Amino acid sequence: MNSPRSLAVLPLSREAFAPYGDVIETGNADSFAVNSGTAQRFNDLARIDVAAQGGHPLVSIFRGQPVSLPLEIAEMERHPLGSQVFMPIGELPFLIVVATDAGDRPGEPVAFLSNGRQGVNYARGVWHHPLLSLHRVSDFLVLDRGGAGENCDVARLASPRLIERLPQG
Repeated sequence: MNSPRSLAVLPLSREAFAPYGDVIETGNADSFAVNSGTAQRFNDLARIDVAAQGGHPLVSIFRGQPVSLPLEIAEMERHPLGSQVFMPIGELPFLIVVATDAGDRPGEPVAFLSNGRQGVNYARGVWHHPLLSLHRVSDFLVLDRGGAGENCDVARLASPRLIERLPQG
C-alpha cells in the first residue's frame, strides 16, 4: 500500500467551507440586543436540516479526546438524512476534514482549522471525518437528527491522507 499523501490544513472561513455547509461564528453575523439589552443575539447562523423522514432535532454534548500529529485520514462519514452542527465549548481549536461526493464515496478531502470560536454545520450528505479535537479533551455542542432511518454512511478514502502540521498564526 502506498504511503499517505500529505493533506494541507487551511484556516476555516465561510467562503472556503461553503460547499460543505455553514461556518458558525459571530463575526459579520446579523445581531441585535435582547433581554433588555443585557445580551446580544447573533441570529440564524446555520441551516439546520433534520426533518427528512420525520426526523427531529437532537441536542447533545460530545467530549472529544485530543488527536496528535501526524494524523492519518483514511475514513469519512456522512449523514444522508440531516445536517450536523459541531460548536466548540471553551474556545478550543479543532480540525475539520470534509470531501465532496464522488459517486457515493468521499472525493478529494479538504482540511480546515477552526480558531476555537468557530463551529461548523455539515450540510446533509456531506462527507466528513469524525470529530478531531486538538491539544486537550474538548467539549462540543452538537445539533443533529434523531429518528428512524439509516443516517450514517461510512467509507474509506481511495487513498489515505496525512495531516502533518497546522497553519501558523
